[in-house]
Amino acid sequence: MNRRIAHITLVVKDYDEAIKFYAEKLDFKVVEDITLSESKRWVLISPTGSDECCLLLGKAVGAEQLSRVGNQTGGRVFLFLYTTDFWHDYYNMQSKGINFTREPVEEPYGTVAVFEDLYGNLWDLVEKRK
Repeated sequence: MNRRIAHITLVVKDYDEAIKFYAEKLDFKVVEDITLSESKRWVLISPTGSDECCLLLGKAVGAEQLSRVGNQTGGRVFLFLYTTDFWHDYYNMQSKGINFTREPVEEPYGTVAVFEDLYGNLWDLVEKRK
C-alpha cells in the first residue's frame, strides 16, 4: 500500500489575491485552476520545483469560515516551507516585503525563521541540518 497526503486546504478570502501573493512573494506556481461554479474554483498551488504536496486554496464562505482565515491553527505555526538555501530565500522574501515574526535561529534540526502569509498564517522557513 502506498499512501500520501496530496493537498492541504488553506482558507483564503479571495482566490486571485492569494494566487498573486504566493506566486509573487513566495515563488509558488499554480498547478491547477479550474472553475467549478460561479463562486467556487479548484486552485492548487505549490512551491516551484515541488509536486509532492499542494495547497488547495479554499475561498471562505460565510462568517464561520471567514473567521478562520489567517488563523487556522489558533496562532501556532501552520505550514513548513523547506529550502536548500535558507539565507537566499530569507533575504529574497524580506526584499519582497514578507514579515518575519521570529528571526532566524539555529536549532538542532536546522536553521528556521517564522513568517506570515498575506492573511497572517504563520509559516516556518526551514533548512534542515545536513
